[in-house]
Amino acid sequence: MEARLTAKDQEVLDNLLEKVKEQTDLFLGYPVSKDFDYQALSDFLKYPMNNLGDPFVTSTYGVGSRELEKEVVQFFAELFRAPADNWWGYVTNGGSEGNLYGLYLARELHSKGMVYYSEATHYSVQKNLHLLNMSNIVIRTQENGEIDYEDLEHTIRMNRHMPVIIMANIGTTMTEARDDVAKIKGILKKLAIQHYYIHADAALSGTYSALIEPRPAFDFEDGADSIAISGHKFFGSPMPCGVVVAKKSNRDRIARSVAYIGSIDTTITGSRNGHSPLFLWHTIKRLGIAGLKSRAMHSLAIAAYTENRLKEIGIAAWRNANAITVNFPTPSATICKKWQLAAEQGNSHIICMPNVMQSHIDQLIADLEAEMVLQDWHHTNISIPPDV
Repeated sequence: MEARLTAKDQEVLDNLLEKVKEQTDLFLGYPVSKDFDYQALSDFLKYPMNNLGDPFVTSTYGVGSRELEKEVVQFFAELFRAPADNWWGYVTNGGSEGNLYGLYLARELHSKGMVYYSEATHYSVQKNLHLLNMSNIVIRTQENGEIDYEDLEHTIRMNRHMPVIIMANIGTTMTEARDDVAKIKGILKKLAIQHYYIHADAALSGTYSALIEPRPAFDFEDGADSIAISGHKFFGSPMPCGVVVAKKSNRDRIARSVAYIGSIDTTITGSRNGHSPLFLWHTIKRLGIAGLKSRAMHSLAIAAYTENRLKEIGIAAWRNANAITVNFPTPSATICKKWQLAAEQGNSHIICMPNVMQSHIDQLIADLEAEMVLQDWHHTNISIPPDV
């Protein structure tokens, strides 16, 4: 006899689905793409796909997508100009795991290293540093959210006896500022630092930064030793995922053979989602470089439109060069809740992911204008008590 949900339990699911649909329809404050359709891959959900261990080493567990995962990693290795004969990587559970992996590699290479990262760095990095028990120093940021290179140089100079580990932001959480990896490497050369490691947290901006001109300095040719991106952001995925790419020579330093799975485990989690590589592979094959570049151009155009529309109604909006994040003063709690806008120190942002259209921006502008009219009405009609 087939087991079925009770009517009450089915109602719980139906209500959740309705809520998810409603909440997905209107959100502009978080970097998640929702314009994907993976119905063609639905049959794979019938199987326990697990990409155990290293994707480039065979395993006795055969129900997975390792061959496709390797193609995904190769795509990003080439996109990020990794050394042709010295790259490796895997599909992660998201950008935070990719950053953890980069820091883990850096720690194994430089056990006495000092980690430097800006105050605009994603909150998960501090958690990763705590987990890895790594010494670290926070560096000031410039007004736009980019790392303060003078403060970085001054702080490294005071600790020149220690190996340097850099956590570079390629798109900060709030303002999408990019730290210049080439400039950072120039500082290390100037200070004659011999032992260093540069990891690029490119969760949001990495993929499309490689497709625009002028190309920001963030990848392997610019000086990075590893790069992490999120797959559910610019690409779009029904579940969080990401990719980390590192130099194979560094990965070889930590490889460990595991008899149980008949492979070597060089990853953080061991058991890994075998479905996520399918989504990324499907998008790469379906869109190609031209299609991904088109997504990037669309997002940049919508960001420019958003910035101009906000300014037109008197809101002090701004964005970093070639960024899809538009910053402005935090609006009312009502608007923040409706559009799911994050707020930090009185500032909010709209992230113009590929699914965001002019119609979405026009609707938000209409909401903002309606509130401004209401506030003006209250201000001009406030009753002033007579003098006593």
